[in-house]
Amino acid sequence: MRTLKLLLLSIAIIAAIGGSGYLVYQTAYTTGDMAGYDHGYLVGEGLGYNSGLEDGYNAGEEVGYDNGYLAGETTGYNSGLEDGYTNGYTQGIEDGLGHGYTLRDPTYAEVVAFLSGDTTDSNTYVNPTYICSHFARDAGNNAETAGFRCAFVEMRYADGGHAVIAFNTIDQGMVYFEPQHDDEVQVVIGQRYSRLNGYLPPPTNDTILDILIIW
Repeated sequence: MRTLKLLLLSIAIIAAIGGSGYLVYQTAYTTGDMAGYDHGYLVGEGLGYNSGLEDGYNAGEEVGYDNGYLAGETTGYNSGLEDGYTNGYTQGIEDGLGHGYTLRDPTYAEVVAFLSGDTTDSNTYVNPTYICSHFARDAGNNAETAGFRCAFVEMRYADGGHAVIAFNTIDQGMVYFEPQHDDEVQVVIGQRYSRLNGYLPPPTNDTILDILIIW
């Protein structure tokens, strides 16, 4: 009987000790697991962040480069096309016409405005070094500089002749002007130039026999 009691007591002690050890094990395991998780999380997060940062940067740089390249190429192309067209057009005009502008037929109002600002009529008539043909030449050159087509008009008389300028206006057709005075004049074959325009008649007959218009 005594022996049985001792055996049961021993078994109880062993069970108590084993249960206590399990609780200690379980507590230690849980604590270690949490600590390991936290440490592993931090290390894994750091490595993952750095790896993701690098991959993301590389991918973003590649996409950004491609997009930037395409955008830059498009902008550069359009800008180059515009500048190239402008420069090429200007050079083409210079090569084709010998100067850097084009000529057009003006309106009547533009002709009047041009002549009012042109100073050719203030030049002094000096025979034979600066006569009607010189007035017509200079006024015509100035009109061309302003961008207007202007004709040199030579009227031929039986004895001599006279020079004026003309514009083929887009609203009133062909108009003639006396560059020495900026007067609008009439030019008619078979008529005296002075009589047509109210000028004093010259010493010689100024009946217009022919009209030569040079553009």
